[in-house]
Amino acid sequence: MKNKILTYFNVGFIDYKEAWDLQRVIFNRRLNSEIEDVLILLEHPNTYTLGKTADRENLKGNQEFLNSNKISVYDIDRGGDITYHGPGQIVGYPIIDLNNWEKDTHKYLRALEEVIIKTCSDYSLNCERNLQHTGVWIEDRKIAAIGIKVSRWVTMHGFAFNVNTDLNLFNGIIPCGIQDKSVTSLKNELRREINIEEVKEKLIKHFNEIFSYNDVISKDRTEIRQSNFVNI
Repeated sequence: MKNKILTYFNVGFIDYKEAWDLQRVIFNRRLNSEIEDVLILLEHPNTYTLGKTADRENLKGNQEFLNSNKISVYDIDRGGDITYHGPGQIVGYPIIDLNNWEKDTHKYLRALEEVIIKTCSDYSLNCERNLQHTGVWIEDRKIAAIGIKVSRWVTMHGFAFNVNTDLNLFNGIIPCGIQDKSVTSLKNELRREINIEEVKEKLIKHFNEIFSYNDVISKDRTEIRQSNFVNI
């Protein structure tokens, strides 16, 4: 059996466009088998992203709302509708080759959900899936959104997990185009601030278990630059 290695980059706080550029560079290198699988965990400044199937009407905030909250808006190449990224939210970008796991995008989505579900369980929260909507839910409250791109079985984009997120900034959109549900966060459910780095450690643990890696190599933001992935 092949020795599966995951390189984990803890990037910290980074502009959405910079992270998107970073993803594309790493994606191309993974596609060409120049590097092993990569998982990036980070936070973004206030950003709305619209996937390939997004309805522009789900962006409710006007220009004044966007300006006053310093929210950037991007049309991007993942699946799904509109979502919010911002401080206090852990965004995960797995760039992995599913040829070495399961060539099944449905199973991949369920596996990403499972990573979040298990992490929430570590905080004694009972999360579940919704048969109609991708993501992770606590009753009718969404705690994590998932949107991916898969090309030649290599993945891009990923999940957005609300930890200490300012949920008021979801008011500028209809999250994922779903009108009859709400959003939540770890902080909102547990009624206390959560240590972001602690949550990242739990996410990595469960990601490693579910995708069956033999080794995880942890690196920081400076080591991406040293690896010549992209200048950030």
